Amino acid sequence: MTDRILLVDDEPDLQRLVLFNLREAGFEADAAGNGKDGLAKAREMLPQVVLLDLMLPDIPGTEVCRQMRSDEALADVAILMLTARGDEYDRVLGFEVGADDYVVKPFSVRELVMRVKGMARRFHERRAARTTAQPENKLLQWRGLTIDSARHRVFADGAELSLRPLEFKLLTMLLEHPGRVFTRGELLEEVWGITSEVNTRTVDTHVRRLRERLGVYGEAVETVHGFGYRLREPAA
Repeated sequence: MTDRILLVDDEPDLQRLVLFNLREAGFEADAAGNGKDGLAKAREMLPQVVLLDLMLPDIPGTEVCRQMRSDEALADVAILMLTARGDEYDRVLGFEVGADDYVVKPFSVRELVMRVKGMARRFHERRAARTTAQPENKLLQWRGLTIDSARHRVFADGAELSLRPLEFKLLTMLLEHPGRVFTRGELLEEVWGITSEVNTRTVDTHVRRLRERLGVYGEAVETVHGFGYRLREPAA
């Protein structure tokens, strides 16, 4: 089945450019020019990935994202925020309301298509993880931090944490390979499913956000200056 992609953006030229390239890449793609129409079209077509502009003429993109996340039929959709402003506030706000990733305008269409491919793949991985019976309940631990891989749940001292899919996959990758240093390029390929040729700032942004969500266990993710990231030794 062909993956469905929805673009919510009010720039006609950008719509034409992005839709053409997504269709050339084999996707079924459609667009909406405002938040209200975007929500209606999303509920109608049930896309795997939504490309959502932050600045829409009627409803802020963050509110559209929030409403999608609260809709059971759209809860698993992968959301990529498009923003003309690259400051940290926009990125953090987008992650707060449930966005999976972001790109800053103007962006490379080639990079955008690669990201969409990776996000569509992760959408299917999440759906498969929910519906496929797991042979065993695999637990990963670091001090008081526990990952239940079979149920896609994370606990800190017994209290469940709310992580976005990319944050969950990033943390799982580190806990599955204790002591291994991952470069930003390797993390892009393993977690995001996109080539390491693209800008790696998105990795740093997600690591920072993951640390914030982990609270006192944020130190589990150690920065190896000049190289990348690894899981910190529990006794360190």
